[in-house]
Amino acid sequence: MENLIVDIDIMGMELPIEKGPILIGGAGNSRKLYIESYGCAMNFADSEIVISILQQEGFATTTDFALADVILLNTCSIREKAEQTIRTRLHQFNKAKKNKPALIVGVLGCMAERLKEKLLEEEKIVDLVVGPDAYRDLPNLVKTVDDGQKAVNTFLSREETYADISPVRLNSNGVSAFISIMRGCDNMCSFCVVPFTRGRERSRDPFSIVDEARSLFEQGYREVTLLGQNVDSYKWSPNTDLKGKLQIERSAETAIVSFAHLLARVAEIHSDLRIRFSTSHPKDITDDVLHTIKKYENICNYIHLPAQSGNSRILKLMNRTYTREWYINRVDAIRNILGEACGISSDMITGFCSETEEEHQDTLSLMDYVKFDFSYMFFYSERPGTLAHKKLDDNIPLAVKKRRLSEVIMKQKTLSHQRNIGDLNKVFKVLVEGPSKKSDEFLQGRNSANKMVVFPRHQLSKGQYVHVLVRECTSATLIGDIV
Repeated sequence: MENLIVDIDIMGMELPIEKGPILIGGAGNSRKLYIESYGCAMNFADSEIVISILQQEGFATTTDFALADVILLNTCSIREKAEQTIRTRLHQFNKAKKNKPALIVGVLGCMAERLKEKLLEEEKIVDLVVGPDAYRDLPNLVKTVDDGQKAVNTFLSREETYADISPVRLNSNGVSAFISIMRGCDNMCSFCVVPFTRGRERSRDPFSIVDEARSLFEQGYREVTLLGQNVDSYKWSPNTDLKGKLQIERSAETAIVSFAHLLARVAEIHSDLRIRFSTSHPKDITDDVLHTIKKYENICNYIHLPAQSGNSRILKLMNRTYTREWYINRVDAIRNILGEACGISSDMITGFCSETEEEHQDTLSLMDYVKFDFSYMFFYSERPGTLAHKKLDDNIPLAVKKRRLSEVIMKQKTLSHQRNIGDLNKVFKVLVEGPSKKSDEFLQGRNSANKMVVFPRHQLSKGQYVHVLVRECTSATLIGDIV
């Protein structure tokens, strides 16, 4: 999954948007946990795992941090702004800590992994620091703090996938859910901290993934999003040393399971279970995946394919391991196999190290060629410890970065509007997710291409599929009537 994101109003996609807090909980009579999640969708999914682990230890959850015995922040470290948001939030918890000295405050996730023990020194309010692969140790770490000591576990694992833990989806809409299919990243993009904060790539076994998806469908969920830093490199081998109740089934498995195979297995659970996935890497997405999407109506025709830049020299500096021409080849394959209606979104970085004005224009021209439905756009922000920080000069003035970003944003807004105009007078199958943001008289849901569609409520309920004729649009939304 790609990162470094600016959330702007023309995006329709749910991930990976940096936002928070996401409050998970309801009240209980036992020791209470309050948790906030920031960053990519993987963090939100991880918080559901954390809650599951601590509920097994007798914790209840609360949406009011003033009532909490333990406060946890699941953090993002992708941009400096993301870390500053966490520090500001910690300072806001300082008063609660003073009023309740026994209150435990912990930092989880990527910021915890990047700063480790240093975080305890910088933020005196913090009692425990836990990296993304150490959540099973949370009960022991909480006990350590109860005994009067600070606690840290930032061990990065080559095996941990949390495959045997059933996430607690207390903050879900009951319709859509995330399923983590892999963890870590082996790509070393020069601007990105993820390989250093989430460790090496490893794939979760397909049996537990299919079981989780089937269970969600039986509970009434109608859409799952398969998550990974780079889903196209998902690969599970039967030779992997695995544990648990599925060991007999696994012993009969003889072939390596690719992402295309996994998609098909999940799609075959039920035709009413819709499947999305994120994020694809341009160097790895295969025609097999595209043909699998085409074969199954319930696999959404939408691909998040981060470009980052439209210039081959800049892509090489970013260590993206593909060229402009390769990216265009993959886009052409998507259009040839899935058609023009397939939604494509991207990530874009402006002002990367040494980027010239002509190279910036290459990014704008790539956007014109692809005609992205929406994008995540931001100017380059150097992160400590990355390859770019160590080897490249961040030499583009901030004013130039921001001006180029503004041009990219305006370009994307125009393209989004053009793509939505092309959907006028067409009928789309839409999964009802709930009331629209602006009026309870209307409902909203997304079509297969991941575009938000708004329509009159009638007598519909969330989780139903409806067909909507689009009559109006903005750059962000399709508006129509049920047919």
